[in-house]
Amino acid sequence: MAPAPFVFDNTFARELPGLYVSWKPAAVPAPRLLYLNRDLAAELGLDAGLLAGSEGAALFAGNTVPEGAEPLAQAYAGHQFGGFSPQLGDGRALLLGEVIDRRGERRDIAFKGSGRTPFSRGGDGKAAVGPMLREVIVGEAMHALGIPSTRALAVAGTGEPVYRETALPGAVLTRVAASHLRVGTFQFFAAQGDLDKLRRLADYAIARHDPALSGLEHPGERYFGLLRAVAQRQAARVASWMNVGFIHGVMNTDNMTISGETIDYGPCAFMEAYDPKAVFSSIDRGGRYAYGNQPHAARWNLAKLAEALLPLVADGDDEVAVQRAVAEATEVIDAFAAQYRAALLEGQRAKLGLQTAGSAGSSGSTHDAGEAGDASLAEDWLALLHRERVDFTLAWRRLADAAAGDEAALRASFADARAPEDWLARWHARCAADDAAGEQAGAAPGVLAAARSERMRRTNPFVIPRNHRVEAALAAASEGGDLGPFELLLAAVRRPFEEAPDLVPYGEPAPAELTAGYRTFCGT
Repeated sequence: MAPAPFVFDNTFARELPGLYVSWKPAAVPAPRLLYLNRDLAAELGLDAGLLAGSEGAALFAGNTVPEGAEPLAQAYAGHQFGGFSPQLGDGRALLLGEVIDRRGERRDIAFKGSGRTPFSRGGDGKAAVGPMLREVIVGEAMHALGIPSTRALAVAGTGEPVYRETALPGAVLTRVAASHLRVGTFQFFAAQGDLDKLRRLADYAIARHDPALSGLEHPGERYFGLLRAVAQRQAARVASWMNVGFIHGVMNTDNMTISGETIDYGPCAFMEAYDPKAVFSSIDRGGRYAYGNQPHAARWNLAKLAEALLPLVADGDDEVAVQRAVAEATEVIDAFAAQYRAALLEGQRAKLGLQTAGSAGSSGSTHDAGEAGDASLAEDWLALLHRERVDFTLAWRRLADAAAGDEAALRASFADARAPEDWLARWHARCAADDAAGEQAGAAPGVLAAARSERMRRTNPFVIPRNHRVEAALAAASEGGDLGPFELLLAAVRRPFEEAPDLVPYGEPAPAELTAGYRTFCGT
């Protein structure tokens, strides 16, 4: 007998009854493996050779349920664009089970596009090749950029059409996640008023993601400790999005993970010309989840998590206890803005090539004005990019060139080469102060400049999933079955900080007229 490809240990199925429906993936006529993430398979302790053939295609398409799997559709609620739905759930996804990876960490293995479930709400439960390959590209790009993300283990073609605006080739994605617990998961039991199951869910989430909290006896310390941990993770995650120009597009509460991983790469995009109001999602007509609104959306979602957790802490018959719990939850939510700003500024300092925080001094100069001065320096840089309609990614990258003494490429990014002059003078002065404050104060200026430029090149990517490149790759795969452009793009986004000759086409922005009308779709 051939060895089982996965060794499952399914705590979600065992410990959270009432939060799922056991279900089987739909069989498909012609499974074909389109993509296998061999590096991720190795992380999971899987035999990629065993998964790469026809047996792997049958498994990843859903025709074969692997030994030890307990397929289930998770239930959850959620606020979608501000409106609450008490029951959403996996309408086209199934959790197969959990595995322990080579580092001893528990990871979910789940399908997306595996057919109708009891939560499909009239949908067909299917997915098309293009959107599933988008999940691969963007997830791997985020991983390479160092941003916590779910990742694609495999994509299998199904050999049957999926009907959207036109007939498209069908596919199933196999997604790996730290867990699929979401804010909406907590809202599900909270909406039902089932405190026993809500408590069991909270304890499960703590054991899985914040085990240090498990020993705390007081419910307030334990459950608001979870809320604080989630808030910290979300502050760091959203700040990392902002620092690479990523726009999620659908920050509903059912798309906000407890683990802090980015999930669901449907109507997402990377911004080109810097614009805080940038929206690419076809369904976000009001700009609720625009680039600049993402920190506010995260805070709003955390407030909904706090509301769901409140009944576990507040005694419904004790008004004083309720008020105390509300005040404590409010304190956590109100602290989010400062946590986010700190995470954002930390990332911006690295992108600016700074190793020390600005120190308050008596000179009153901008570069010597402490944290507020550094924040102002970063904000004014972004305002300059916005005013001049400069490409966000390349502006930061060319700033790394300027750090080494070559400002030509940066200035050429602006319609008026003199536009960044005043800001560059401030930045150079701040860099000089940074060098003086650092341990390398005695080093030659040229050595310090080269070191700064190199640090910035390790922080500011050259390659992101440019939207026109993504669309071209997905169109080739969907319309002609040609995976070549997808494979080349995937290889490029896995090397975001390199500026090699073969990557130059992937670092170029799209023509402005193409970007202006660009829209992304959720795939359903």
